Amino acid sequence: MLFLTEMWEMFSFFGMRAILVYYMTKHLDLSQAYASLVYGAYAAFVYFTPVFGGVLADRWLGKRNAVMIGGAAMALGHFMMSSEALFYPALITIALGNGLFLPSLASQIEGLYRDGDPRSKSAYNIYYVGINLGGFLAPLVCGTLGEAYGWHWGFAAAGFGMLLSLVIYLAGRGYLPPEPARGAAMRAARPPMDRAARDRFVLLIGIAAIVVVFRGAYEQNGNTIALWADTGIDRHLANGWVIPMTWFQSINSLAVFALTPFLVARWASLARKGVETPLLGKMAFGAAIVGISYVALGVVAAWNDAHGSRASWLWLFAWFVLFTIGELYILPVGLALFGRLAPEGFRATSIATWFFAGFFGNLLAGALGTLWSVLSHGWFFALIGAVAGLSAALLYMLGCRLGNVERQGADDPAMAMTR
Repeated sequence: MLFLTEMWEMFSFFGMRAILVYYMTKHLDLSQAYASLVYGAYAAFVYFTPVFGGVLADRWLGKRNAVMIGGAAMALGHFMMSSEALFYPALITIALGNGLFLPSLASQIEGLYRDGDPRSKSAYNIYYVGINLGGFLAPLVCGTLGEAYGWHWGFAAAGFGMLLSLVIYLAGRGYLPPEPARGAAMRAARPPMDRAARDRFVLLIGIAAIVVVFRGAYEQNGNTIALWADTGIDRHLANGWVIPMTWFQSINSLAVFALTPFLVARWASLARKGVETPLLGKMAFGAAIVGISYVALGVVAAWNDAHGSRASWLWLFAWFVLFTIGELYILPVGLALFGRLAPEGFRATSIATWFFAGFFGNLLAGALGTLWSVLSHGWFFALIGAVAGLSAALLYMLGCRLGNVERQGADDPAMAMTR
């Protein structure tokens, strides 16, 4: 039920995101630099509000109420996008609803399993597939409607997706774990903060800070990558058919649920052989792969700019596949790490802290996106690759410095899933 609820919520989120930059530049006639800043600010706010939403869910509202209130607000915001006059209020409404919905839904995963349950080992990977299944369908539906019939139809489709998410959640509440204690009861049941718990928090804060840098590069996939798909790619196929530019946003999600089973099987095989790669090592490797993908794309863009041509759409397809491999080594791994190291009673807050890194990361991504109109495309992608490479180096150094904290957490039965 959580999988399906999140799938349709992501359908609405990615459906709106797939056409947002095009809507601003083609319909509202905003400049590319300003549209990039608006996109970055909106995406940042989406990751900022979960910090407060997680606290409200943990202490007062409860996770179920937070999901329902947040989902209703998000659906309203998507329908408000149908009016140009409500453009900015709609973005704010969606971001506020997301603040309640996002951490409250993901933090219910832990309650589905007892400690040591082997099924929990793939829980976050399965959940991440649900996220990306919605992300795969969204550009195909919302993007096609927006390009062919008008951007407002795409936003309306996103709103209906959010309503379907709410219906599924309401229908499946009986299968979900009971609400944990809140308020005074939660504080009374909370174990005291010892040194091990404080060390975990230090580790999580360090990871979140580095993920800010990584997201500055990662979040270009819905911003400047979308612009390059419009202006730098030859999208023509046989018989004069042209691939819709929004469809490329589906490749990332398609690659996620195509590649996830192979990666999970590989990690499980290595674990059976006694080879355990530290989670921070996986995250550093993933960030490095993303950096390499951007540098390679920069070479392609520079070559085509020098020859006055457009790159084949196959290059962008290949980039998304390589980019996604790196993503799978860092984002679901980081989400699992934050979920499992969180103290009981603060799981939604901890998950929100992971997403909070996206706030500053998207602000950075929006600022970097303004350079798209200043630098050549080749140099721009090379710069973004360097940003991702920097995050890889920082994650590696953090693993060398605080890797013992992660290993101590892995010895805790509650951390078994992330191994």
